[in-house]
Amino acid sequence: MRSVKEPMRLLVVEDEKKVSSFIKKGLEEEGYAVDVAFDGKTGLQMAMDRVHDLIVLDIHLPGLDGLSVLHELRMGKVSTPVLLLTVRANIEDKVLGLDAGADDYLTKPFAFQELVARIRALLRRQTEAKLPVLRFADLTLDPARRTVFRGARKIDLTAKEYGLLDYFIRNPGRVLTRTMIADHVWDYNFDSMTNIIDVYVNYLRRKIDSDREHKLIHTVRGVGYVLKQE
Repeated sequence: MRSVKEPMRLLVVEDEKKVSSFIKKGLEEEGYAVDVAFDGKTGLQMAMDRVHDLIVLDIHLPGLDGLSVLHELRMGKVSTPVLLLTVRANIEDKVLGLDAGADDYLTKPFAFQELVARIRALLRRQTEAKLPVLRFADLTLDPARRTVFRGARKIDLTAKEYGLLDYFIRNPGRVLTRTMIADHVWDYNFDSMTNIIDVYVNYLRRKIDSDREHKLIHTVRGVGYVLKQE
């Protein structure tokens, strides 16, 4: 298991040594640990070890081409995200790669900043997919899909309402002061003279509790709010 401080590890499978060296150096400067393979067979062997968080895979490789490597990985139940690199840019080739199990596609030549942005997006998606569903009573919050249900009914929330509920459901039974809520949910300097938190709690309460016999969001007078069953 990776330690908390150990960087995410990426595998770059690219036979053009100047390109692979450029990618490796740039990604290491971004804080990633990077392994490199120069042919498809070696890349497949390294990828099958399942120690990498993401694979950057060129389609045109000696010995075993990138699509074949990808096919073998998916047949072997390796779910590591794969970003394909290719000089071809037509729709048919992109569809072929995505259908083979690629998670994203980048056409050469590319700007390094775009490569990094796509890698970050794939890693973020992978991390979010592993987030556990949060439950309290009959209330369910799915961080990966950003969905909320009370029983079988889906509840549509604004971004701020969602952030507020997320904080509540991660702290059930704990009295949350207005200052605590401001520090965790609001992303600007909180003005203690405003009633914005009370306003948003009331918005959330209407959507969560208004038509329910058992209320979940409760006011603690003079202090703040708490998520609890009564």
